Amino acid sequence: METCSCWPSSSSVQFQLRLLVVALFLCLHGRALHATDTLTVSRPLTGDQKLVSERGKFALGFFQPKAGGSTGKWYVGIWYNKISVQTVVWVVNREKPVSDPSSSSLSILDDGNIILSHSNSTVWSTNSTNTGSSPMVAVLLDTGNLVIRQESNASSVLWQSFDDITDTWLPDDRVLSRHAIGVSGQTQSLVWVESAQAWVLYFSQPKANCGVYGLCGVNSKCSGSALSSCSCLKGFSIRDPNSWNLGDQTAGCRRNVMLQCGSKSSAGGQQDRFYTIGSVKLPDKSQSIEATSIHSCKLACLSNCSCTAYSYNGTCSLWHSELMNLQDSTDGTMDSIYIRLAASELPNSRTKKWWIIGIIAGGFATLGLVVIVFYSLHGRRRISSMNHTDGSLITFKYSDLQILTKNFSERLGVGSFGSVFKGALPDTTAMAVKKLEGVRQGEKQFRAEVSTIGTIHHINLIQLLGFCSEGAKRLLVYEYMPNGSLDHHLFGSTGVSLSWSTRYQIAAGIAKGLAYLHEKCRDCIIHCDIKPQNILLDSSFTPKVADFGMAKLLGRDFSRVLTSMRGTIGYLAPEWISGEAITTKADVFSYGMMLFEIISGKRNGMHGGSFFPVLVARELVEGELHKLFGSESSDDMNLGELDRACKVACWCVQDSESSRPTMGEIVQILEGLVDVEMPPVPRYLQVLGQDSSNFYLSRKSFSGGEDCSVWLEAV
Repeated sequence: METCSCWPSSSSVQFQLRLLVVALFLCLHGRALHATDTLTVSRPLTGDQKLVSERGKFALGFFQPKAGGSTGKWYVGIWYNKISVQTVVWVVNREKPVSDPSSSSLSILDDGNIILSHSNSTVWSTNSTNTGSSPMVAVLLDTGNLVIRQESNASSVLWQSFDDITDTWLPDDRVLSRHAIGVSGQTQSLVWVESAQAWVLYFSQPKANCGVYGLCGVNSKCSGSALSSCSCLKGFSIRDPNSWNLGDQTAGCRRNVMLQCGSKSSAGGQQDRFYTIGSVKLPDKSQSIEATSIHSCKLACLSNCSCTAYSYNGTCSLWHSELMNLQDSTDGTMDSIYIRLAASELPNSRTKKWWIIGIIAGGFATLGLVVIVFYSLHGRRRISSMNHTDGSLITFKYSDLQILTKNFSERLGVGSFGSVFKGALPDTTAMAVKKLEGVRQGEKQFRAEVSTIGTIHHINLIQLLGFCSEGAKRLLVYEYMPNGSLDHHLFGSTGVSLSWSTRYQIAAGIAKGLAYLHEKCRDCIIHCDIKPQNILLDSSFTPKVADFGMAKLLGRDFSRVLTSMRGTIGYLAPEWISGEAITTKADVFSYGMMLFEIISGKRNGMHGGSFFPVLVARELVEGELHKLFGSESSDDMNLGELDRACKVACWCVQDSESSRPTMGEIVQILEGLVDVEMPPVPRYLQVLGQDSSNFYLSRKSFSGGEDCSVWLEAV
């Protein structure tokens, strides 16, 4: 007969015992690693770490309020550890949350001071200091109290969180409190805040001072929002100044002048008058009578010598004694009370009438003066209403510009797009106004193009300040350049007036401005008319490229057809003649021709019958560029800069636009950041150099093309 045993085998029991031992070890070990109630100098709290009190009742660490969701704001606090609903009882950094607990830490220093730091910056501190030599620790107790004490002496508490009171009062929390009745009769409960070293009010009854009956006495008004809440009514003064100043205002106020009611000279009490106090809580002990209007209510008060005030809000209320408990309204009521005073306490109606007449007369006189000043400065005042468009461009009226330019009386010059006049803004800032001619665009498209130009800002580009678009009138307003255009300094009657250093800086600045237009703007802008007349100089001779964006602004297409050629003879690129598509390299060619003139200080054709670019090409080969300048002192010349400028100019005027450098490359060369090769001689320069001796130049494409040779021969 077989039997069945209900007891496990010995091997099974041993296995289960081993499993239990391992589980206990892991639990104890895990608690040793993660559940400590002590913060030491060597073991700060950071990230998801936390302190847990000895019996696990409370925990301290970083947390986010559950109600606020994921706000990115982290706090350090103490909460109930065994309750599923997050219940925080004390917070370290209530006013200064941190954004990332992993880069924050709560630590205790050697001197016993606990600090909360975030990214090496202190957020909060206990400001406690230990004068002894014993090591200090912070311990979270099962009472929810975080204490700083000596490691070897639990009774030597340096600081505790129970002294830093919050909104939660824990069972073992020690709070020093007191109850008092103030001079006003208000019952107050106060608590001592150790950190502030002050008594703080946390409960009062009544809640507001004015709720205390008779606080301000008779014939006064209580204002709950005021620091000194009691004040005498108009026509009354303090009855007991000494008590009042000591905080006891219950004696109230007394009337300055007795009412005239009942005297023989006062027909029916008409000598007494009323003044109004609005938005108040009415005094106690009123009498209600029947009255159909506020006027009849007033007469009812005047006819009774004991009446001191009245109020009417559909019902007539009279007061027959001194007024008690008059308060400013705190519940939004709009009641008004009319206080009865002797006639001498209020201005005489006839005197008041003359005051009103005087004020009105003075007002009319002032208004007349304002009108005169307004019309005398009519123009300037109209300018003050100028509108701004996107990009801070000013929208001018044509009549405003007539005033600002004195009816366009001072002409600065005439260009290919119209005349330019000098003016001044209302703040006396000088400006230049260009009257555009031949505009083909509609107003909407014109405004759009102007707004685009207005967003372009560069130190070497002229700044557009505003515009005018009225009917067929189109005007642009620019910043004024006191040193005029570059051609006046290069080709003036006095000859070259700019030093080599200044001319070289001008050449580099122009290149930077064009490079910005070509390469840095959202839409590439081709100038199409680079020449000295379109280069303006400010007070420090910084160059400003002018007239950029004019092609699109005027509604013209310069991309392909010969009939719409734009530019100036002597600066035109060959592709304008051939009818090829116009690119930024057309501006590069024009810049090169202008650079020759900046180098020489003369027009390219004013060199004793020789064309200056041909002379430059010849002297480049001979290595004697300084001969180009004759009487100009060689001490003023930087031969390295001269060599770079001449080579750049020759590269810019190549026949093929693919051989020409970009304006960005030109800037790098002129600044000495990139070396430049010897340039080839364009065919048209070979033709112009008919009387030249044969000489050889090595040709190498700027972009790294194949090498070849070009002979410059006499034709």
